[in-house]
Amino acid sequence: MNHFRQIDLNLLTYLDALLRERNVTRAAEQLNITQPAMSNALKRLRELLNDPILVRTSEGMIPTERALGMKSQVRQILYSVEEVIQPTRSFEAAESQRVFRIMVSDYAASTLIAPLLSALREQAPHITLDLMTPSDVDFHDVENGKVDLAINRFDDLPQSFHQKLLWNDSFACLVHKDHSLLRHYTLEEYLKADHSWVSKTGFGVGIGMTPDAVQKLGWVDNALARLGYTRKIKVFTRNYHVAMHLALEGLVATLPLQAATLYKDNPDIVLREPPFAIPEIDLRMIWSPLLQHDEGHRWFRSLLAEVAERNAQV
Repeated sequence: MNHFRQIDLNLLTYLDALLRERNVTRAAEQLNITQPAMSNALKRLRELLNDPILVRTSEGMIPTERALGMKSQVRQILYSVEEVIQPTRSFEAAESQRVFRIMVSDYAASTLIAPLLSALREQAPHITLDLMTPSDVDFHDVENGKVDLAINRFDDLPQSFHQKLLWNDSFACLVHKDHSLLRHYTLEEYLKADHSWVSKTGFGVGIGMTPDAVQKLGWVDNALARLGYTRKIKVFTRNYHVAMHLALEGLVATLPLQAATLYKDNPDIVLREPPFAIPEIDLRMIWSPLLQHDEGHRWFRSLLAEVAERNAQV
């Protein structure tokens, strides 16, 4: 039997890295130690737990059932230790020169960052924002606190993450004022028109789109598919502003209302409710438990939530 006082608690840090990376070399790089040192740590863990921890397969190193069962508990222990030893520092927004790193989808960046920047100019003029796309980071970066916040739609999240709903959003169509669709605004005419498509972005890089991949096309096309229809997509883009601009060139853009409203004052564009039902989507911000009690981070989260509530279209 292993006695608690005889256990090197650093092994929990090594175990956490090994279970996250599933690779000895990458885990060593993560902790800034040598590969032999990490291999030795894995050997010690195997002896301590009387379990292989990681097993080599044709698909790479796979955690054992026991190791997987320990993963969330080990992570929570390390979070708790981080919180205990986190130095207490006062945060003065007006004087802070902090850089907040945010993974933000194009949809969120288009609709939220401008009013957030306006609020920062008034309350914290020396703060800088570092904006990254969903393909720049992954959940590990958020979990480890390398990224302050991720703002997007999320279908699945690790249970350890904190999150807050920023808003729910419906949809609108951007149509050029001279488009024939406006003369007979029906689902039938909508389906005859040419459309642009803009992605629902998550973590990781999406490669390639084709018009027949309806199951991958997202909110608008999934709603149409449930009715037994497809639309004619002429341009696939990952940028909401591109889709909005292409409405000026005659392509119909069906977008979340928060994004579509950016063009509400353009005299050449008409906003219309879609001629079919599309389920609402939500926008959330998520962050690591490591940052939950950081005073500056708490202030920034509160400001961002206030800005979102104030600017959400109703």
